[in-house]
Amino acid sequence: MGVQISRLVESEEIEIKDLLGRRLAIDAFNTIFQFLTTIRQYDGTPLMDSNGRITSHLSGLFYRTAKFMEAGIKPIFVFDGEPPIFKNREINQRRERRAEAHKRMEEAKERGDFVEARKYAQQAASLTDEMIKESKMLLQAMGIPVVNAPSEGEAEAAFLVQQGQAWASASQDYDSLLFGAPRLITNLSISGKKKRGSSYVQIKPQLIDLKKTLNYLGIKRDQLILLGILVGTDYNPSGVEGIGPVKALQLVKKYPTLEKLVENIEWKFDVDIEKIFNFFKNPPVKEVEITFGKPDEGEIKKLLVDEHDFSEDRVNKVIERITGLKRESSLDRWIKS
Repeated sequence: MGVQISRLVESEEIEIKDLLGRRLAIDAFNTIFQFLTTIRQYDGTPLMDSNGRITSHLSGLFYRTAKFMEAGIKPIFVFDGEPPIFKNREINQRRERRAEAHKRMEEAKERGDFVEARKYAQQAASLTDEMIKESKMLLQAMGIPVVNAPSEGEAEAAFLVQQGQAWASASQDYDSLLFGAPRLITNLSISGKKKRGSSYVQIKPQLIDLKKTLNYLGIKRDQLILLGILVGTDYNPSGVEGIGPVKALQLVKKYPTLEKLVENIEWKFDVDIEKIFNFFKNPPVKEVEITFGKPDEGEIKKLLVDEHDFSEDRVNKVIERITGLKRESSLDRWIKS
């Protein structure tokens, strides 16, 4: 879900070419989940191998990451660790929503309504431990750094940007801004021509600068965190009743500290608002050393072709492009930069 502040955030449309040479800390779960929901057949069935194992995540990850590499982008995939205890209710509710969506998907298939079946199939998508393991294996075989966050991946991604290990974090959610990421890029993994109804639209990456956003809104980061909590986060999903983004902005300007805000709102959630605020302000993160490597053709083909029935010809073509990035010297520069 993520924090719902998109209406208030000022963004700048950029081109993929503008990210040449940039290290980007990518929210792995968010990105892979997008592939699981979008890479599907007409009736909502995900891509599968001959043994019935889902491969949508591997397909999206392989081909999209290869495009990043060819564009000179340096992706760093950051995976979630242990979520905070006060996120458990939302995690359980997500499971219930997925179960209900799966039920509705099956009902839609039975009556031959494949449009509805696809919609509910996307809502029922679930990222398993095996998918996560395979995703990490594929990325590492491609020479891409994998970071295992101690807690929330977006918090670690924000920390990498703060430390200069990455230029920006990348996610469809805005939580990285609350965690203090100086820059956030959205639409990175879904950029390109997309069908909308009967026509196509061009989706481009959006760059959000935290400092510019705060100046534009006339608030500080602490107030942005409070604003996010008011409209809803993963830790209090529905937000405070009756408070939307515009009213939340007015409130944090009028009551700019946690103490003053608490005195003037009705907090009905089980989790203490101070815990959520402090988690965004000082989340569990760790220092890591980021290193890029050369793609391992054998390991890539072992996972995709041998294990999951990917087309060897298509995989070979991608490997040919990324193993040399046209020339061996170019790959060496890509690794070292």
